[in-house]
Amino acid sequence: MNVKTPIPKAQGIDNTLALIKEGFHFLPGLRKELESDIFETRLMGQKVICMGGKEAAEMFYNNNLFKRKDAVPTSIKKSLLGEGGVHGLDDEAHKQRKRMFLSMMTPERLEDVRKIAVNELNSKVAEWETKENVVFFEEIKEVLTRTGCKWAGIPLRDQDVKQRAWELGEMVDSFGGSVARFRSGKKARESQEKWLKGIVKNVRSGKIPAPANTAAYIISHHREPNGKQLDAQIAAVELNNIIRPIVATAYYLTFGAMALHEHPETISSLKENKSNYSLMFTQEVRRFYPFAPAMGAKVKKSFYWYNYHFKKNMLVILDIFGTNHHPDIWDHPDEFNPERFKDWKGSPFSFIPQGGGDHHIGHRCAGEWVTVMIMRSFFQYLTENVTYTVPDQNLNYSMTRMPTVPKSRFVITRVKKLKKSLHDLEDNEQTHTVI
Repeated sequence: MNVKTPIPKAQGIDNTLALIKEGFHFLPGLRKELESDIFETRLMGQKVICMGGKEAAEMFYNNNLFKRKDAVPTSIKKSLLGEGGVHGLDDEAHKQRKRMFLSMMTPERLEDVRKIAVNELNSKVAEWETKENVVFFEEIKEVLTRTGCKWAGIPLRDQDVKQRAWELGEMVDSFGGSVARFRSGKKARESQEKWLKGIVKNVRSGKIPAPANTAAYIISHHREPNGKQLDAQIAAVELNNIIRPIVATAYYLTFGAMALHEHPETISSLKENKSNYSLMFTQEVRRFYPFAPAMGAKVKKSFYWYNYHFKKNMLVILDIFGTNHHPDIWDHPDEFNPERFKDWKGSPFSFIPQGGGDHHIGHRCAGEWVTVMIMRSFFQYLTENVTYTVPDQNLNYSMTRMPTVPKSRFVITRVKKLKKSLHDLEDNEQTHTVI
């Protein structure tokens, strides 16, 4: 018989203001203060259990113990994730919808997205050569918007690129911000869903001849377990769930470009790419720099874990950033060191920048493979095929802003493309293994 053990409690009636004030440091700080990887607090007037670390992540991603339905705040549904999509599903409904996404992630399609991304970046660099200053973060969002839409089979006119890139960026920027950021993200999502809903209807009618292996075709013609096609509105949400995460990679890419500047010793290693160094560098960027602070789920049924009582329907928050910096998992976790991933065979619950566990049956992001593929290719391109200058600027980033990015958005000048054709780039590109 389990003996009920109280979960340590954080001081204060409600710690919402502390969360806003401390940002990414809130959960790791309280775990350290309480000397426990699990504690209880109140956020937005609601009692929650917060936890971090490998064992906590492994338990959190147990689908028999936790559910995602109603765990995501309404504000995030209306701005970042959309309503009715895969993020809020559980059990067989989730598995069935997840299989739809995984069907798009074949090695051939991942190679397609890499080629498209490098092509788009190569074209953008030609534009950068004519500019005095290039704000990398803003420019790369446009590159990724073009990449995501082309790969997904979504027609995108040149005159609409800036609008769609802005909308996708506003959605991502909305999840940890002010009321103003939420409203902007909500407005952007409404515009995106209206556009994508029209795409879905035109694909179904044949007006848009989307290839059968693209997201536009697969999602538009996907059928639920009851045999019916997805509602066009939900199909629009899921189509956004393909292109939005690709554009969100702009945060990692900007931090990665900054890492190249601050750790110049990595440049030669990326050029040589021995022992898959481009993968090591990419994974360390995803581990080291802040992006997603936490994930939430609700207890499916009451249970005990290490004699702590988890009550049915209680909200549980997993510390993503803190787990990726946990001293029991990582040596010198606050140092940037790509070599830590050399021959890395760690648990899928100890490195969780885009969720933990198995991609096929769990809630780990199916688009993680795309993120890694694009990042590796871009970092190699920046070191092998272009030169630029990094002027003095404010590269500090706030740990209280979620998501965060260098204050200058990383400005580069004097961009020059090396005299190589795209054919040469493809010839020199090494085959990228899927993580």
